[in-house]
Amino acid sequence: MSGIGGNGTALPANLTNKHGSISGANKTDEGVVCYSPNMITTSGIWQGDNPLDFSLPLFILQLTIIVIVTRFLVFILKPLRQPRVVSEIIGGVVLGPSVLGRSKKFAETIFPMRSVMVLETMANVGLLYFLFLVGVEMDLTAIKRTGKKALTIALAGLILPFIIGASYAVILLSMEQEEGDKKASPEQSKVFFLFAGVTLSVTAFPVLARILAELKLLSTELGRVAMSAALINDIFAWVLLALGIALAENRKLSLASLGVILSTVAFVMFCIFVIRPAIGWIIRRTPEGESFNEFYISLILTGVMVCGFITDTIGTHSIFGAFVFGLVIPNGPLGTALIEKLEDFVSGLLLPLFFAMSGLRTRIDEVGGVQWGYAFFTLALASLGKVGGTLLMCLYYQMHASEGLTLGLLLNTKGLIEMIVLNVGRDQQVISEEAFAILVLMTVSMTSIIMPIINEFYRPSRRFMPYKRRTLQTSMADSELRILACIHTPRNVPTIINLLEASHATKKNPISVYALHLVELTGRASAMLIVHDTRKSGRPAINRTQAQSDHIINAFENYEQHVAGVSVQPLTAISPYSTMHEDICNISEDKRVAFILVPFHKQQTVDGGMEATNPAFRTVNQNVLAHAPCSVGILVDRGLGGTARVASSHTTHHIAVLYFGGPDDREALSYAWRMSEHPEVNLTVLRFLPGEDAAEPVIPANDNSGLRILNVITDNERERQRDDEFISQFRMKNVNVESIVYNEKVVNNGEETVAVIRSMENIYDLYIVGRGQGMISPLTAGLTDWSECPELGAIGDLLSSSDFAATISVLVVQQYVGDHGMGSLEDTPGHHQEDQFNMNNMNRWAHRGQGLSHGGGEVQLGNTHQRGTGNGW
Repeated sequence: MSGIGGNGTALPANLTNKHGSISGANKTDEGVVCYSPNMITTSGIWQGDNPLDFSLPLFILQLTIIVIVTRFLVFILKPLRQPRVVSEIIGGVVLGPSVLGRSKKFAETIFPMRSVMVLETMANVGLLYFLFLVGVEMDLTAIKRTGKKALTIALAGLILPFIIGASYAVILLSMEQEEGDKKASPEQSKVFFLFAGVTLSVTAFPVLARILAELKLLSTELGRVAMSAALINDIFAWVLLALGIALAENRKLSLASLGVILSTVAFVMFCIFVIRPAIGWIIRRTPEGESFNEFYISLILTGVMVCGFITDTIGTHSIFGAFVFGLVIPNGPLGTALIEKLEDFVSGLLLPLFFAMSGLRTRIDEVGGVQWGYAFFTLALASLGKVGGTLLMCLYYQMHASEGLTLGLLLNTKGLIEMIVLNVGRDQQVISEEAFAILVLMTVSMTSIIMPIINEFYRPSRRFMPYKRRTLQTSMADSELRILACIHTPRNVPTIINLLEASHATKKNPISVYALHLVELTGRASAMLIVHDTRKSGRPAINRTQAQSDHIINAFENYEQHVAGVSVQPLTAISPYSTMHEDICNISEDKRVAFILVPFHKQQTVDGGMEATNPAFRTVNQNVLAHAPCSVGILVDRGLGGTARVASSHTTHHIAVLYFGGPDDREALSYAWRMSEHPEVNLTVLRFLPGEDAAEPVIPANDNSGLRILNVITDNERERQRDDEFISQFRMKNVNVESIVYNEKVVNNGEETVAVIRSMENIYDLYIVGRGQGMISPLTAGLTDWSECPELGAIGDLLSSSDFAATISVLVVQQYVGDHGMGSLEDTPGHHQEDQFNMNNMNRWAHRGQGLSHGGGEVQLGNTHQRGTGNGW
């Protein structure tokens, strides 16, 4: 006798419980339904109850074990770049009858038959909401953007693997029939070929999105085509799955099957023409920037279950209803709110149950060697078919062969949709136990080898040829200067635009600006980069982020139209703050940028103080300084020029460069030198020189290496020579330029340096200083002991602190020096090119100094002291 356990699940007759609900021998298929409310929760071990005899404690233990095992495997397989779905399926296999489940004691204690229905019910609830989230995250406009190309590539990579998978299904069924498997029948083969073909031909859209994000390929043409092709693949998979379920229910095409198909089409139409407008009405009723009413959120979450119930009732599958319901929700704040509320709980806790259940159902030991041989031969053939079909279409569209191969490999990614197809087929008794085990392991194998192969075969870093002009100092004369301006909020825009305007773009010396709006990733499937078309306007913003992006784009477009020699490309990067610097650095590398401009993480308050806007901004800045492939500037915004435009208002800007020496200071002066060409910019350069009483460089106490001391002294001498040569050249070329003032101050320690800076006239709009990275100078000794923001350097931190009397904007510059090492700078790219820079720029500013004699106009304002090899005026 067999029956239903206390939690309402099917229970084999040879399993007994302490309440005596079920007993007997496994001699017949007849069943008796027994129910005991006391079997749900325990009275406690002190009452003599075993918690594992009750459904709720047992489910909690099972869920805990599944999450722990899968998370452990995620950690173990992470160095091998394996997607999480692989770890979750392997975790289920480990817990199932193939490994730990071989122990009868473990299987009957932790995963008894009476608990299967509870596990499967919760797994399907998690699957229902996860498919809803996948639908919400899908952007169908991606297909429109890539158009016919993505559709053709998707079909080319779909047809051949489908034929191979269907052929394999026929072979596998014939083998099972020869072995006497009564479950396999000619009628089933008509449906099984559909399930096997879909499993081997489609692409897992959510898994592919995460792989592309990890490889930083989402912003590339390859990434966009891959996402669009995967989306088309998924749509075909859903259509074929709905057809397969309809056929599986009725075994042959009949009026009932036709009714299922027509009902499904009617449901999709209902979602598009009724539910989507209703969702739009909810969005319009919620003011921009405000959170959605909890009633609406609850209504939508209940709608997921209702849609699942409807599609299950008409004979499709509950997950199809949830997916379509998610698909009709517009992209925007509502989708983001739903994702934020659901994703962590569903993806982190409930979804692993589904994959674990797939693993628990997999019995590897029942598969013979010949079947394994056929399986992996078919897998290789289907994979090569997808790669070959995709490659041919890519070559037809004149894409590079390496990109075609990579795209074919990416589209072989398997995951959620394949597991759903297999589980549905098994539930419908279309797929046998052996076929299910083989296809699950084929899916895992294919997905597990994708990332290692792509990492070895196609590395994004290889796309870029090394470029030399990574600093302002080494930029050639009469060449385009490329600047990446990073923006967190529209408040950053006026000062950045005024700084760019003061940089003096002309048709002869143009500036190309990449305006990058940085947006935190909140709950989306993956990070992304959006390239905006500045000519498209008039569309209303669907959320606050887009409204901010539109505001930023309009400001930079206006700037581009009013200033000659400027080109602007607006971009939006959506990623977590922890990896945002990777997007910034990758864009800089891709666009051959020479200078990255990032806003300081603090903003000015009404009383003149400085307060932090978002601590995460500081982390982004620190990571950019550490990993940037070019020079970096951190802009402390104190209203440079207010809202006035330099070009239109002819506002005179007074800029001061505080020069202490080193590559960062030379980079700062190089930028200021370019700005000084602007007719409305006055530049003051104040060079600080050590006096006779200045202390020698202080070596760290924990460094007792004589070689280190020698290196520091040698490096300082080299840097001093470079500084003298650079300053001498600067003075000679600007000898008769009235808008440039050069002054030198002799100081002996940090206190005197601070005193000189505080005594400067409060007439400046902007201070430009070097970060001073790796430099050991007695002139700034002691200033770093009380630094609030060490990433600005000693002088930058002083000028931007709240207790500094002057409220002047500050630009802190760090020059690109290769690996940002702290040792010798002799072999870094920037220094190899300084001499070339000096030669190339001999003619750039020649017209500004009518003669190079040393007796030019007197422009020094105070005590001066000439030192080293520099030439006097």
